[in-house]
Amino acid sequence: MGSLTDRFRLMETSAAAASAGGFFPSFLLLAFGTLVAAVLGVAHRLGLFYQLMHKVDKTSIRHGGESVAAVLRAHGVRFVFTLVGGHISPLLVACEKLGIRVVDTRHEVTAVFAADAVARLTGTVGVAAVTAGPGLTNTVTAVKNAQVAQSPVLLLGGAASTLLQKRGALQAIDQMSLFRPLCKFCASVRRVRDIVPTLRTAIAAAQSGTPGPVFVELPLDVLYPYFMVEKEMIPAKLPNTLMGRVVVWYLQNCLANLFVGAWEPRPEGPLPLDIPQASPQQVQRCVEILSRAKRPLLVLGSQALLPPTPANKLRAAVETLGVPCFLGGMSRGLLGRNHPLHIRQNRSAALKKADVVVLAGAVCDFRLSYGRVLNRKSSIIIVNRNRDDLLLNSDIFWKPQEAVQGDVGSFMIKLVEGLQGQMWSSDWAEELRKADQQKEQTYRDKALMPVLQHLNPVWVLQQVEETLPDNALLVVDGGDFVATAAYLVQPRGPLRWLDPGAFGTLGVGAGFALGAKLCQPEAEVWCLFGDGAFGYSLIEFDTFVRHKVPVIALVGNDAGWTQISREQVPRLGSDVACSLAYTDYHKAAMGLGAQGLILSRDNEDQVVKVLREGQQLCQDGHAVVVNILIGRTDFRDGSISV
Repeated sequence: MGSLTDRFRLMETSAAAASAGGFFPSFLLLAFGTLVAAVLGVAHRLGLFYQLMHKVDKTSIRHGGESVAAVLRAHGVRFVFTLVGGHISPLLVACEKLGIRVVDTRHEVTAVFAADAVARLTGTVGVAAVTAGPGLTNTVTAVKNAQVAQSPVLLLGGAASTLLQKRGALQAIDQMSLFRPLCKFCASVRRVRDIVPTLRTAIAAAQSGTPGPVFVELPLDVLYPYFMVEKEMIPAKLPNTLMGRVVVWYLQNCLANLFVGAWEPRPEGPLPLDIPQASPQQVQRCVEILSRAKRPLLVLGSQALLPPTPANKLRAAVETLGVPCFLGGMSRGLLGRNHPLHIRQNRSAALKKADVVVLAGAVCDFRLSYGRVLNRKSSIIIVNRNRDDLLLNSDIFWKPQEAVQGDVGSFMIKLVEGLQGQMWSSDWAEELRKADQQKEQTYRDKALMPVLQHLNPVWVLQQVEETLPDNALLVVDGGDFVATAAYLVQPRGPLRWLDPGAFGTLGVGAGFALGAKLCQPEAEVWCLFGDGAFGYSLIEFDTFVRHKVPVIALVGNDAGWTQISREQVPRLGSDVACSLAYTDYHKAAMGLGAQGLILSRDNEDQVVKVLREGQQLCQDGHAVVVNILIGRTDFRDGSISV
């Protein structure tokens, strides 16, 4: 018995010894594997494997700014808007050397607004470059405006050196977290060799699908040349301690990884764009729906003017279709002035009467009362690149019969081709035109009503409408005065109207005017400002003067935030924070080197003459401000800005 017990004990001891013997080799293997993985990870992070196959040109004086400029030139970029800062100096200098015009503004937000205007008017990406930290935070409103307006803007932002980020460097913040919610694509370039592919990807993303802003962060050490970065990164005298030498080795490899393979040839041109298209089956179903209509109506939004469909081809399609239409956003002016198919007034009433409505780039947000203006008995066709916009509020107030996710302009061309010249009764269009004429007569009546002081803004805007030349490009920025102008002043042609879009941002005017005049120098850029909104843009007349950009600004000066006070006072009994002064904006502009004129009741009989004088000054190369002192009317009573 004892012998058997001893055997069991011996077996247990042997098993334990075997287990212990197996544990230590396994532990050592795991530890070794972890160490190898860590070493490989560090090697990858430092680019040691890449450095084995590529070279670092330590003698080169080239810098990353040159790579940025080369990509922009390859994409047809003609302007970079900026407010200078040391973080981005190399890319600005490189752009200038390659013939890209660098236009510096007095506020970063203006630079992005200008890039936004270029994007909308040219169909290519608009580019702004600003310095790190506060330079970038100053652009947030403009970037958000571009996002809501679906405008393809490339924002280039400086940043602290890669090794100094999160270590308290000057103007170093988490910029990526700030812009991710605002942009379709965000990237921080960590190596010079990554500049070109990152920018190509960003520009393609901005223009693909639903267009929108993109952001690329360019740290200092990615933009400056090797010898400058080396001087800042590597100590001149090597330390004596082991740890010091390890640190220097690490820094040397970081430096090498920044510049290894930096100047190897890479494709710089545009990548293919991904633009959604309606399927033939969807188009055919829409053709069948519209062919049965008796009272069809077309509502065109900004997306209709996006590439690849040219504006003149879209206009021809709308004219061939022959359906009465309302034009909003960037589609304003598509049919020119006083076109018989263009209905301008009483949109809500027309939508209630229509039996088929085509929402081509229009969205059922606050602009269409969230879809409540649509008749539930109507057949609704909606086309939009963006799925969220396509179905917005369709679960509450309206239902589409056909929802098409695709490019609006291309869809309109195919729709017209499918209808093969079908015609509709002229009675429906005539009914809408008659209602238009009746509404416009009420405007003429309001223009003749006396105001307590200064000039009647409705009458003034009628004079502006009669004065505008055929090549006028309108930029509008304001509240009450501009909202009134939207009813009275007509753009002369396609892509001749710029407003902020659905975000309703004040302060877009100077930036939009700057971008518009630069990319369409043959146009006369007329800006309609409210006096409140003009406060944001006044300083940029220094920019217009310095860069020889002639624009004419008409400031509707009623000494207040009238769009707000119009409802705040009767509803809440106070005009607190709504009052401004009848400021001499024309004199302030003259102090910045521009020309200034004034219109008031004192020269009421010379309104057209003064407008013509301002126009002539602008044609002679001057930036002009016409300060128009206006009174208040009941034209927009009942409007509320929430």
